[in-house]
Amino acid sequence: MAELETQREPAPRNDDGERDTTLAFLAFARHSVLKKVEGLADDQLRRRLVVSDTTLLGLLQHLVDGERYWFGHVVGGDPRWAEVDFSMVVPDDRTGADLVADYRAAIAESDRHLAAAGSWDDQVAAPPDDERRWSVRWVVAHMTSEVARHAGHADILREQIDEVTGR
Repeated sequence: MAELETQREPAPRNDDGERDTTLAFLAFARHSVLKKVEGLADDQLRRRLVVSDTTLLGLLQHLVDGERYWFGHVVGGDPRWAEVDFSMVVPDDRTGADLVADYRAAIAESDRHLAAAGSWDDQVAAPPDDERRWSVRWVVAHMTSEVARHAGHADILREQIDEVTGR
């Protein structure tokens, strides 16, 4: 049995303003997801341990789509990411290394869009199923909660695979 809390890290202590604090917690949640997939083989990452199609690899793919859609398309206006599908079903030819690289690249692109954004009060493009235009602040809060929620899912899946725990 693995030692308890082997992946535990303290929550961010950043408190130098809204952006600093908010972005620190978004980065913490993203890092937590990446830790959950470290050191696992592709067959472990693809292991389906719940009734849904949720796997560690599927969560990564879903989060890549979320970064690209919300930060790339909605905040950054990049039309390439307007039609992502948010699927957790990963094609057989996609590896864990591929998706980790995609997630890191999507995060870097998202961070560039956020750095280029003006005031967090600025309104951004409305998702196609919504009439309201959201603020950059809302998109960041939404994505932070989504990534944190999926980091929790990843934590449970990882614990089921090899008993590694911690945030």
